[in-house]
Amino acid sequence: MLSAELKAFYMVARLGSITQAGKKLGLSQPTVTTQIRHLESQYGVELFHRGGRRLVVSEEGARLVPMVKNLLQQEADIEFFLRNCGQVQGTLRIGATAPYYILDLVRSFRERFPQTDVSVEIGNSQQVIEALEEYRVDLAASSQRLDDARLTRVVLGSDPLVLAVHREHPLAKCKSVGFDALKGHCLLMREPGSTTRQLTEAMLKEASIGIGPLLEIGSRESIREAVIRNLGISIIARHEVPDNPDLCVLELKGAPCIDEYLYCLKERRQARLPAAFLALAREGTER
Repeated sequence: MLSAELKAFYMVARLGSITQAGKKLGLSQPTVTTQIRHLESQYGVELFHRGGRRLVVSEEGARLVPMVKNLLQQEADIEFFLRNCGQVQGTLRIGATAPYYILDLVRSFRERFPQTDVSVEIGNSQQVIEALEEYRVDLAASSQRLDDARLTRVVLGSDPLVLAVHREHPLAKCKSVGFDALKGHCLLMREPGSTTRQLTEAMLKEASIGIGPLLEIGSRESIREAVIRNLGISIIARHEVPDNPDLCVLELKGAPCIDEYLYCLKERRQARLPAAFLALAREGTER
């Protein structure tokens, strides 16, 4: 019970929001509030100063944060050890920004370790990297390049960024376009935290192209459906554009390739299941 309350405290202290903490923990806002208030009343301590809707960590709370962080890391280490100490069975948790590269590896991994459970959690680059750092996944596949001494990185593949438009869109008659051609058209983009969005905004800024009408949609699948319905155009990795008679793929002049990486915490790269998956990923890049 105390572990759940400490997790609630730590997440609220880190995010500064009960609502966001609840989303991270998969709990309702009242549940998180109750857990923190119970912790405070049980030990007679004020962990947060409350002013309206704002929560500010108290001096005692600030001193508690690093202790709880260490405790949660130890708990994650124990759980990770228990999941990976068996000879054949175990569970491998993967976070990924898209299924395209990772699912082939999952198939090969399951062929070698048929008794192993595998879970794949899909999110944007920021979300899956956070999940890795918080020990909620064992491996993370992301298009975001991180030069972090704590992480082992393997390149999974590379794909050019292209422009996806509906077949009846005015740009559909072109085989390739420059950034100037995007002016005035509704641009479909992922939420903040997406590497594709970051690259898109950087390219348009470098080309001195102002972003016009913008429609923000929170998943690749939804963006593709929006393009199919001619709601707008989108800059997207080539392999993410499905074969569909209503879609046209245009070369985007000056657009870079987007790489996909597989990350693992170095402290866990020698564990049996992550090590086996990393080995498969390296085999694929060497072919």
